[in-house]
Amino acid sequence: MSETACAGAQNGGVNDPRETYKVLDLALRIGEILLSSGAGAADVTATMLGVTRHLGLRNADVDVTFTLLRMSYQDDPDEMPVLLARNIHQRDIDYDDLTRTHDLVNDVLTDRVDVTEARARVARINSTPHYLPRWAIVLGSGAVGGAIALILGGGAVVTAVATLAGILVTILMRALNREGWPMFYQQIAGGLMATVLALAAAALGDRLGLRVDTSQVVTASIVMLLAGIGFMGAIQDALSGFYITAGARIIEAMLATAGLIAGVSAGLALATPLGVSLVGVRPGSTVLADPPLVLIGAIVSASAFAFTCYAPWRALPAVAMSTLLGHLVFLGVQDPAASMPWAAACAAVTIGLVSFSIAGRVGVPPLVVVVPALVPMLPGLLIYRGLSYMSEGSSFGILQLSAAAATTIALAAGVIMGEYVAQPVKRNVRRLEDRLSGPRMVGVMHGSLSRRHHTHA
Repeated sequence: MSETACAGAQNGGVNDPRETYKVLDLALRIGEILLSSGAGAADVTATMLGVTRHLGLRNADVDVTFTLLRMSYQDDPDEMPVLLARNIHQRDIDYDDLTRTHDLVNDVLTDRVDVTEARARVARINSTPHYLPRWAIVLGSGAVGGAIALILGGGAVVTAVATLAGILVTILMRALNREGWPMFYQQIAGGLMATVLALAAAALGDRLGLRVDTSQVVTASIVMLLAGIGFMGAIQDALSGFYITAGARIIEAMLATAGLIAGVSAGLALATPLGVSLVGVRPGSTVLADPPLVLIGAIVSASAFAFTCYAPWRALPAVAMSTLLGHLVFLGVQDPAASMPWAAACAAVTIGLVSFSIAGRVGVPPLVVVVPALVPMLPGLLIYRGLSYMSEGSSFGILQLSAAAATTIALAAGVIMGEYVAQPVKRNVRRLEDRLSGPRMVGVMHGSLSRRHHTHA
């Protein structure tokens, strides 16, 4: 650490405006990576404040929203404050960048690197390409779709179609994203392609004498486009008190689902030319498979999802273990389909407990393990059915959306409860944790600061 920054950390403040700028810029860049890579607003805020406080800026102000990060510091009331801001232009879940940034934060808080080296490492994180080729991510997306189809009780045909749909939809979405198309239109295109592919498979199955459930095929083909992760992120931000960010996430999830509904509806309009009967077809309908298939599908889908998000290889066994234990609890609840929120809550507590206990052992933040393990239980299909019914003028859609909200709250609150149970009780509570109480899934963590560093804050 530079002499000025060291003096500032020891004396409780930074007097040099240039050093103040460097510290704020470092915190903002760290927050930008965390927020754009899938971290919650509470984690981002706690991390940015933890870094600035440790480096001598005791009373920095942080403002985190869905698309903007703003940070300011005023050393003297008679002087102009230093104000910096960064826009979040792209949000793409990237657990590799998240893990490396998490490690950097720990190095800063333990004085292993100074401000200059930390800024250089942030620049390297932003400029380093992904360690996996694009074709591997595309194949991983297909594995997610096929595994979810297995959970829904799909046979060999349904699973194969869902795998192919996951691959083709991912290719299409990436192409549209490179062209700058808004998410709403990407979802329409993806839903249309997945539905047409499902109808074509159903028509081919009828001609070959194979019994194919059209509803199941369509449902399995659109799983990659569901907005369950965004909705759960919104609930987590709301539970943490970041209501504006939560509202923005909910609107994004709803718009994405509305685009999917439009695409599926357009695809179903082509059923007659393809010779497929729509009698009894209800996209989004779900029936869980037998427990062994559910467990296999859950483990494969969670691990494949973590893989597509560039999670480090060492995290995949932890993801598989958390998913297995969580779904054993989920299936252990009597009739989980009828009591989905309660089953989800019990499973989420288990996943939170296990994930927070083993994530540190494999050297990744808990978020990298928690979110993939929850993916097979996310209520994306409930959200889809709710908006679909509402678009048809049916009040049943409100019940579906209420069930989706209840399940999502159960998942988010259950994970947080699991972290509280996993965390040992400590007598000496840090000042930062007092200010921003609650669990941390990335960034500033319980136990990340030694007693010596604690005095700097």
